Amino acid sequence: MAGHIQDRWYKTETGPDGKITRAKTDRHGNGSRYRARYVGPDGTEQSKAFPDRQKRLAEQWLAQIEADMSRGHYIDPAASRTTFRQYAERWIAAQTSNVASRATTETQLRLHAFPYLGSRPLASFRPSHIRTWTRQLEDTGLASSYRRSIFATVSAVLTAAVDDTFMPRNPCRSSSVSAPKPSGGRVIPWTAEQTFAVRKALPSRYQAMVDLGAGCGLRQGEIFGLPSDAIGFLTGWLHVGLQIKVVKGRAFFAPPKGEKVRDVPLPEQVGEVLDRHMRLYPPVDVTLPWLKPDGPPLTRSLVFTGPRGNHVYRSNFNINPWKPALAEAGLIARPKGGGPLPSARQHGMHALRHFYASVLLDAGENIKALSSYLGHTDPGFTLRVYTHLMPSSESRTRSAVNSLYPRVSESDDGPETAQAA
Repeated sequence: MAGHIQDRWYKTETGPDGKITRAKTDRHGNGSRYRARYVGPDGTEQSKAFPDRQKRLAEQWLAQIEADMSRGHYIDPAASRTTFRQYAERWIAAQTSNVASRATTETQLRLHAFPYLGSRPLASFRPSHIRTWTRQLEDTGLASSYRRSIFATVSAVLTAAVDDTFMPRNPCRSSSVSAPKPSGGRVIPWTAEQTFAVRKALPSRYQAMVDLGAGCGLRQGEIFGLPSDAIGFLTGWLHVGLQIKVVKGRAFFAPPKGEKVRDVPLPEQVGEVLDRHMRLYPPVDVTLPWLKPDGPPLTRSLVFTGPRGNHVYRSNFNINPWKPALAEAGLIARPKGGGPLPSARQHGMHALRHFYASVLLDAGENIKALSSYLGHTDPGFTLRVYTHLMPSSESRTRSAVNSLYPRVSESDDGPETAQAA
């Protein structure tokens, strides 16, 4: 058995005759009688007190500790008392992901996990606690995709806690716990009429943004951060290697999402639009930090700038002029009696990428090429998002099978024997 058990009510004494006898200690009758002690894997002594008449329980506890150590399942009692919030904050600080991803993770935990799970000691977690939390999360009305992201973040924290021996297992992975289900909604791309209606409703200095999103598949941050030297008017290619990101209200330059630097085909008409735009609104040198809000300064000649010659501010742009353009195009309704325009997440600038994908798929472009142009890490992700936009194979299937049969005349009772393959 690991360790030993101390009886704090009695002590052994050796008499003058050499005999060993038991004598009461000053603690006799007060407090817990037994203290089970052992030395942990890290070399520190651990103990637990047991009341009178529970020596057998103390022995069982020590035996369990010994078994956990031998199986590699030992959990330090002091570590197990660490709360979810205490551990999660240390976990965030140790992450090596980019500053924007860490900020997103921190926001998810602070707003949607700490209020429910933050004060709970790691060793006390049970699947029932996660089931209750996911239900509370659902009641907040958050989108299912966002709830899945929050759930994945919490599960990642608890997995790390298991690896660090703060808890025996991750309750998020219990068979009785279900992650929020993915949204059943499919991407519904804008029509060409809607796309060009939004373009027409934007101020002239921003109209070419629609051509870049709908004609080259760029994300909003990539459009805002497009430098003039990235446009290959002669080569017919557009280099996507920079974006503007915003963390806690502070903008900075960064590589594209997932650091997927890429080149996309530049259609002639989009190139003509950009050339005309740059003659009307010459590129402006803009200096922003690189990689993080307090990073070293980096200067780039940006194609799109605001009226004051600075970079385009995402939050300002999304409220005005983007939302008014959506209303003008009939994609969102204007409130009766005035007031702010409604939220329209499905009609953000990302809708231009969906339009781009739908156009390419309808033209027969393959998924691998589309995935590369969109900057996706995995073509499988592109397929899952846009598979329903691919041209239907039903007509091709019918034509392939029908070609095996001779033409059936009206006098025939049915198809003839299939032609030999």
